[in-house]
Amino acid sequence: MSELNDQQKATVTTWVREGCGLSEIQRRLTREFDMRPTFMDVRLLILDLGLDIKDAKAEQEKVNAEKAKADAALSDAGQADLDDDLGEDAGLTVEVDRLVKPGALISGTVRFSDGVKAGWMVDQMGRLSLNPETPGYRPSPEDIESFQRALQQEIAKKGY
Repeated sequence: MSELNDQQKATVTTWVREGCGLSEIQRRLTREFDMRPTFMDVRLLILDLGLDIKDAKAEQEKVNAEKAKADAALSDAGQADLDDDLGEDAGLTVEVDRLVKPGALISGTVRFSDGVKAGWMVDQMGRLSLNPETPGYRPSPEDIESFQRALQQEIAKKGY
């Protein structure tokens, strides 16, 4: 690879600061400076210029960790709102199965405020089905509304 002039070195430095990886810098050197450097040539150039390639994975992991922390704070706030909506003594609990039922994207159980337990699942089409332990049972409209809010909260926690 031929030597770069000061202007070209400055351009490469800019690319690195923009977050370009070695492969992208190699492509740009070929495209913009009509050079044919090997991957190792590019790596040595970066070292010679005293630059560090940002590890995209590490940067993404850092961003994801910060996002997860923010989401957890929002989730806690949302759970507080949900608790307020449901009331302290609503008695409705929603649980998500560790092993998803066959044919479901997510499944679990719900215990309604009157103590009746039911299995639930959301299929690949996004349809919710409810299978109460007591045949013919129909939860109250208030319980259904509370169940939907609690289910939405649990699904959000799981990342769906």
